[in-house]
Amino acid sequence: MGRRTFLSLLLALLTPGAAIPVPPAVRALNNLHLSTSFTSHPAIVMEYSIHYIQQKVDHFGFNTDKTFNQRYLIADKHWKKDGGSILFYTGNEGDIIWFCNNTGFMWDVAEELKAMLVFAEHRYYGKSLPFGSSSFKDSRHLNFLTSEQALADFAELITHLRKTIPGAKNQPVIALGGSYGGMLAAWFRMKYPHMVAGALAASAPIWQFDNIVPCGVFMEIVTTDYRKSGPNCAECIRRSWDAINRIAENGTGLPWLSETLHLCTPLKHTQDIQNLKDWISETWINLAVVDYPYESNFLQPLPAWPVKVVCQYLKDPSVSDPQLLQNIFQALNIYYNYTGQARCLNMSETSTSSLGSLGWSYQACTEMVMPFCTNGIDDMFEPHSWDLEEFSDYCFRQWGVRPRPSWITTLYGGKNISSHTNIIFSNGDLDPWSGGGVTKDITDTLVAITIPEGAHHLDLRANNAFDPTTVVLARSMEVRYMKQWIKDFYANLRKKY
Repeated sequence: MGRRTFLSLLLALLTPGAAIPVPPAVRALNNLHLSTSFTSHPAIVMEYSIHYIQQKVDHFGFNTDKTFNQRYLIADKHWKKDGGSILFYTGNEGDIIWFCNNTGFMWDVAEELKAMLVFAEHRYYGKSLPFGSSSFKDSRHLNFLTSEQALADFAELITHLRKTIPGAKNQPVIALGGSYGGMLAAWFRMKYPHMVAGALAASAPIWQFDNIVPCGVFMEIVTTDYRKSGPNCAECIRRSWDAINRIAENGTGLPWLSETLHLCTPLKHTQDIQNLKDWISETWINLAVVDYPYESNFLQPLPAWPVKVVCQYLKDPSVSDPQLLQNIFQALNIYYNYTGQARCLNMSETSTSSLGSLGWSYQACTEMVMPFCTNGIDDMFEPHSWDLEEFSDYCFRQWGVRPRPSWITTLYGGKNISSHTNIIFSNGDLDPWSGGGVTKDITDTLVAITIPEGAHHLDLRANNAFDPTTVVLARSMEVRYMKQWIKDFYANLRKKY
């Protein structure tokens, strides 16, 4: 997922006319868009076919027969009808071809598992638009953008595949996904256990809801990443916010900041300072999320262990305000100009258009309500409390809807999920989203795999020569569990017949 951490710029880009004011506590809610892509394995040619299935716009009502075309992809080079399996990617908030081309783990294990790969696009994203160009027109058209409807789409698709592809009828299906897609994979196994034999839910923060975990845990993990990467790195960042404020108060402060930070668009008004700090905060968060052990090119072209590289410029928090901000620029430049080709830093820069920020903004305002907060003590950010009423008012202004903060817990169980089986929850200890994830075994079949030195679903990325041994081990454990699910499926099938 790689959109703005804070919603202010998102609204400025996507809202017609003047941007709707966003309360400070709201700005962190869009973080789930930090679901990163997974560097493709250079030795694998990703060949797939593109298909469409007609889906009901509303699976749970009987008042409308309206349908839409859901896109899905199939790669069956290594699939075996005899003893094979189906790996089903539960598409999240983006274009499914982008996810397909970048989900290296599934391609790496396809031959070993004799697997057909299926990548299902999430409704309202990519080309799977229930109302075409009017899909985001208003809350009436967006009313069918829910995780429940998406899971029903997946269930209908699997039913269709089993009916129409010779040899697929009696094969085990395993759901896989990362971040929001990982949440969907876990929830799919919970709600449709007869459809999938198991699920790999990578970096899936299924407990980031309804105050199940503290609202500050995400930003605390971000801060820990920086503390580990440089002894004074987090303190330099913490001190930078007041330094920006002090410089901005000077009559020449805005031009100086614009020049020192090499901004493409000069700061002109005092309200631009909050946007500046939001943009810088997002950068630190993005870096923590994609803190991979090798060069990567997803959110931006980045060096290996980018947080460590950034922290080389943030060593002394006692320097003067101007010097500190010059150091901050050098650190930001690693993220935005690692190739040396950027002439200036663009505060309105987004990552990839393959992620659907408009749809996600609506989901965050309805059922995907994840509280975030900072206190400036346990984290390196300015203090912002979580205010549900404030957030609700923002959502009503933006979409004409009010959030239901407890609905996900009611629907999927929160921490009361021990009755379910065959779900792997994997989390990297560098990943800020691990704070809302399952990091300890719940039962023998609801297992947690923690990946030291692992950033956001590192295990779903393709094999890489620079992978730490921890992720190599994690992937081997995941494959071992999946093989057991496949074995158990066929054993039960033989009993039936």
